[in-house]
Amino acid sequence: MSDEPAAVVSAERDAHVDNALRASTYRLLATLLAVPPNQELLDTLKDVDVGDNDAPLAPAWRMLALAAQRTSVEAADDEYHALFVGITRGEVMPYGSWYLTGFLMERPLAELRQDLKELGYARQTDVKEPEDHVAALCETMSLLILDKDIGFGRHKKFFDDHIEPWMVRFFQDLQAAEAAELYGAVGLLGEKFLQVDKQYLGMTPH
Repeated sequence: MSDEPAAVVSAERDAHVDNALRASTYRLLATLLAVPPNQELLDTLKDVDVGDNDAPLAPAWRMLALAAQRTSVEAADDEYHALFVGITRGEVMPYGSWYLTGFLMERPLAELRQDLKELGYARQTDVKEPEDHVAALCETMSLLILDKDIGFGRHKKFFDDHIEPWMVRFFQDLQAAEAAELYGAVGLLGEKFLQVDKQYLGMTPH
C-alpha cells in the first residue's frame, strides 16, 4: 500500500493506464473509505510528488498530498466519524442503495449481492457494512480487475451496473461536505479517477 500513490503518478507520466495501476487506485480509495487512515498511510500520502506532471489525475494527487500534510491521525479520525458515522448518521451516506433509491438495503443491494454470488465472491463474516458500501465496492473492483478468471467485459459490466450510476455523485458530495478537509481531497481524487476509468473502460478494446 505504501508505494501505490507514487506508482500511480509515475505511470501517468508515461500516459499509460494498466490494470495494476487501476486496481491500486481502487484499493487506496477503499482503504481510505473503510476506516480512518493510520500514520503510515498519511505519511505515504504526504510524500506523493507529481512535480510538474500534467496527467489528468495530477491535480487531485497534489491536493491529496497537501491535505495529508495538513492533518493528523487524530484529526482524520474525527473527520471520518463526522462524515460517515455521526451520532445517528454521518454527513454523507456511503451506500449505493441510498443514492439510487433514497433508502438503505433496497433493490440495488439485492442485485449487487446476486452479482457477487455469481462471481463467487462471498461476504466476510467479520464485515458489518453491507456490500454496497463505497469502500466495499472499490475493493471489489480492485479484485475484479486483477482476477485473471474474470474477463474485461465482466469487470466493465460490474462498473457499469454498480459504480457508474452513483459513485461520482458520492465523491462530489464528499467534497462539498462541511466536515471534509482530508476527505474533500479524497473525494476529488475519487471523482476524477472514476471519470478517467469510465473513459478507459469505454475506449479500451478487449
